[in-house]
Amino acid sequence: MAIESDKLRERLDRATAHLDPPYAVVDLTAYDSNAAALADRAAGKPIRLASKSVRSRDLIGRALTREGWRGVMAFTLPEAIWLVRAGLSDDVLVAYPSADRAALAELAADPTLADAITLMIDGTGQLDFVDAVRAPGQRAELRLCVDLDASWRPLRGVHVGVRRSPVHSARAAGALAATVAGRAGFRLVGLMSYEAQIAGLGDAPPGRALLAGAIRLAQRGSYRELLARRGAAVAAVREHADLEFVNGGGTGSVAATSADPAVTEVTAGSGLYGPTLFDAYRAWRPTPAAFFACAVVRRPTPELATVLGGGWIASGQAADSRLPRPWLPAGLKLVGTEGAGEVQTPLSGAAAATLRVGDRVWFRHAKAGELCERVNELHLVEGDAVLATVPTYRGEGHAFL
Repeated sequence: MAIESDKLRERLDRATAHLDPPYAVVDLTAYDSNAAALADRAAGKPIRLASKSVRSRDLIGRALTREGWRGVMAFTLPEAIWLVRAGLSDDVLVAYPSADRAALAELAADPTLADAITLMIDGTGQLDFVDAVRAPGQRAELRLCVDLDASWRPLRGVHVGVRRSPVHSARAAGALAATVAGRAGFRLVGLMSYEAQIAGLGDAPPGRALLAGAIRLAQRGSYRELLARRGAAVAAVREHADLEFVNGGGTGSVAATSADPAVTEVTAGSGLYGPTLFDAYRAWRPTPAAFFACAVVRRPTPELATVLGGGWIASGQAADSRLPRPWLPAGLKLVGTEGAGEVQTPLSGAAAATLRVGDRVWFRHAKAGELCERVNELHLVEGDAVLATVPTYRGEGHAFL
């Protein structure tokens, strides 16, 4: 492992010797390998690419050319419109309900967009909002998807998973589908359920055997319950709508979710970059493909090396798991009293004593696409050369969230 890490560091250093940190790179060999591995795990069911986990049109397009990948799951409606107008996809599902008046008005006024984009709903209030935005007399059908809450509620007052949709039961899903069927200007085409407590929670947290056991037990129980409930919800919705797709899962549950007979497609995205959160999964761990480099700028002690910047913190519950990880050279670690800082990050560990001013330290981000909110471009590396430099969403002037 140490030899492989040294070779990777040497290769990245050679490829980017002409660049000044900070900058971000994507190793194309690892990226393509992850895309193929995810498709294999989906066992023939198409993978819808989660754009928030990639945030670069070039790399989204690269994945969509791979066998097994079809369609995009966008995180905002303005982003979805941008992707469709750019010709990247004609099948974009917006993962979250939208209250963007301008974007909704644009969608309702353009038949091409309306045919390509599916809105997410979990209640009638979102239908009322859309109708309030539409121009008078404008009732062209908009495509809709019901968000079925996938959290597990084994006991009264116990909630395992994220808090998303109020639509939890098959009965509630069927009732909402019936309402949509009776509303002019809408057509229900999909159902989605994201089992975050399975897909987004690693079951092998390092050094925490008891927690790992508890997570695995909860995931098994949640999976069994969701198989039955999702199947019942799909049946209830189909009484009122001809569903084109039933979407589920994420990188951490591609194989398990694909095995659900009610699911017709799965979602993945983070596994293309392989961020550190997925190091805590047993079933499959992507090959790290995305990195960012910072330069050593001072040596406060013989045992410490300090890089400029580095504090690229991930969203979610505030914890060490959301901090970037110094990756190469191997053997570096953050200083507990400072962590990853806004303008400087001191590093300790055996490798710190070997670093000189100007050396690069390679970090991995805790989450996938959030890395792209920090840089305008990604340098695409193959072997020991940069093959191309492509813009991120930010580099194209877009900050959708």
